[in-house]
Amino acid sequence: MNMEISQATTLLKQFNQTIQQWIDQLDHYSIEMLHQRPQADSWSLGQVYVHIIEDTTFYLEQIKAALLLKNRNAEKSMRSRARVMFEDNDFPDMALENPFNDINLRQPQSKDELLQALIFIKDEVNSIFDKIDLSTANGKTEHPGFAFFNAFEWLQFGEMHMRHHLRQKKRIDERLFPHLVVYK
Repeated sequence: MNMEISQATTLLKQFNQTIQQWIDQLDHYSIEMLHQRPQADSWSLGQVYVHIIEDTTFYLEQIKAALLLKNRNAEKSMRSRARVMFEDNDFPDMALENPFNDINLRQPQSKDELLQALIFIKDEVNSIFDKIDLSTANGKTEHPGFAFFNAFEWLQFGEMHMRHHLRQKKRIDERLFPHLVVYK
């Protein structure tokens, strides 16, 4: 599946806008605020940041691996439930079960740790997609639950994942920090 330059540009632009939201909104919180849990059985905002950083870093590694594969696994496809998400360009608006998520995910040590990780991911993604040869970007790697994605699908999946967690972030903000005005 060769992707047109305009589609690739749109995906990258959307990724940059979403990750920039996460970067910009860090300014509104202290490390103590980031450590607060809205409920005992849910993540703090800091843990949500750690989660999106860890998962997006994994997606970034998958992007690199898929590009190295050239055309390997190109004929393999994603599962139908993933196809629906990609067609909608969105995760379902609900809490999703993930066996890899741990309620005791580590808390960030500092805001700077989060900021530097997000900036690194953004810079790395942009560097990769700045140099990509669209004609050979057909290799795919396997997602543990959704089957096979190419580099562009991993990018789109990462952006959708971050956007999905923006809804969670908004719920946490509304519960713990209703005085903050971080949403337009």
